[in-house]
Amino acid sequence: MTANTTNPGLKVPALTLQTVALILISGAVGTLAFDLWGKAISPLLGFAQLAPVGLARGFLGAIGLPNNAAAGNLMHLFFVGVIAYPVGWLFIARPVIGRVIPQMPWLIASAIYGAGLWVFAIGGITMIAGLPFFLGFTGITWVALAGHVFYAIAAAAAVAYIERLQNR
Repeated sequence: MTANTTNPGLKVPALTLQTVALILISGAVGTLAFDLWGKAISPLLGFAQLAPVGLARGFLGAIGLPNNAAAGNLMHLFFVGVIAYPVGWLFIARPVIGRVIPQMPWLIASAIYGAGLWVFAIGGITMIAGLPFFLGFTGITWVALAGHVFYAIAAAAAVAYIERLQNR
């Protein structure tokens, strides 16, 4: 088995300090890629600009929690980007994909995971926040798809790189 594919023997990782560091680092890398794409590169190319903090604020308000700017940033940047999404990759998506399609390259597996994140966020969370389903399939919808895929690939690349260094 090469480092380029998901590992069929891969099990859910033990919750250690090393795993927590892996979650935080990969989440930070993914969040940086997402925000760089959605807030800088996409608008420079003439596409929509993402507003994930606005979506987070709308979601928080819809479920009765404080939804000021600080809460929206904390939700988007930390709880979702740095913790929840990488936990989903390490503890759910990667082990499942590794068992179902063991030879699938991590690059493709992570892109599929990113598309799943997009369905969850733009297809589901937007509706809870009182926004149109998939944001009405406007330009921002497709920028968000690319952003979630970029996020997942960047985060998974960080995981693959760190694990490769650890296995030396």
